[in-house]
Amino acid sequence: MQKIDRFLKLMTDRGASDFHMTVGRPPMLRAAGSIETIRYRTLSEADFNDMMEPVTAPRLWEDFKNTGDIDFSYEIPGIARFRVNLFRQQRGAGAVFRVIPTKILTIEQLGLPEQVRRIASMKSGLVLVTGPTGSGKSTTLAAIIDLINETRSIHIITIEDPIEFVHPNKKCLIHQREIGNHAKSFAEALKAAGREDPDLILVGEMRDLETIHMALTAAEKGTIVFGTLHTNNAAKTMDRIISVFPAGEQEGIRNVLGETIRGVVAQQLLPKIGGGRIAALEILFASPAIGNMIREGKTSQVTSAIQTGVKEGMIDMDSSIRRLYDEKKVTGRAAYDKAIDKEQFKDLVSG
Repeated sequence: MQKIDRFLKLMTDRGASDFHMTVGRPPMLRAAGSIETIRYRTLSEADFNDMMEPVTAPRLWEDFKNTGDIDFSYEIPGIARFRVNLFRQQRGAGAVFRVIPTKILTIEQLGLPEQVRRIASMKSGLVLVTGPTGSGKSTTLAAIIDLINETRSIHIITIEDPIEFVHPNKKCLIHQREIGNHAKSFAEALKAAGREDPDLILVGEMRDLETIHMALTAAEKGTIVFGTLHTNNAAKTMDRIISVFPAGEQEGIRNVLGETIRGVVAQQLLPKIGGGRIAALEILFASPAIGNMIREGKTSQVTSAIQTGVKEGMIDMDSSIRRLYDEKKVTGRAAYDKAIDKEQFKDLVSG
């Protein structure tokens, strides 16, 4: 048992989502959204190295010493898997462990709307699951992949940094590749995936121009591509993808995105009355009208298209947040803080 394992065991026992270790501070946990300090001494650089070097692959430890930033996954068998980031900062080294639930929850267990199931039957194009860090994007994607794994016989390639949920082969053939261990970069892994006969490619993070371009190209060729972005509604998602490209290429990218986009699930977690957190979701399903809006650079109209697409199973973020408030699941302040159009919610916090 490694020294760090005691803290990680405490973390899982307390139901915390993250464990923070920073030189110059005692260790800390994030539980129910808030940071709390563990009763332990202030950590020195020697403490940090003593705890982290034994659980980090020698090659990665060298990378950390050279670059000051690495990612990897760590597992305590029978307890949990963790996504780990080591970094250097002004006071010294730091580490964050995020727990990755080993059990893949279903769409129903996550309380996601029934229409999310429709994504599992899509055969081509681009599907994006978006939201801030820690909003449950990976958990939602894992539930959709698991549903596909149970209902279809296809070849799935996931490209992740690091691998989070481990999918068993059910009906599908699943290959999971980790950046650093199995491929140099998302872009390189995507390039290779094109030669590996995939039906579905999951891109853990579409973080740079090359990766986004290759994901769009794969979707254009008829593969279904799932990706994630750090945006909190569908309109901002379209803008984010387009804005990554130089001005001279943006019209072409708008055309490709308008043709290939199939769906967007944007989610945010709100503090729940009585404890815990609850998700507000925006759901977009592509239509010819929405495709035209993207091609013509009228992404600001996407939200109103979602609002009028309720019969098609669409819902906009603010309506989802308002529903949680009306059902007395979240406070007015929480609703206002996460709202896209705050003007509509100011009555909930005034006075």
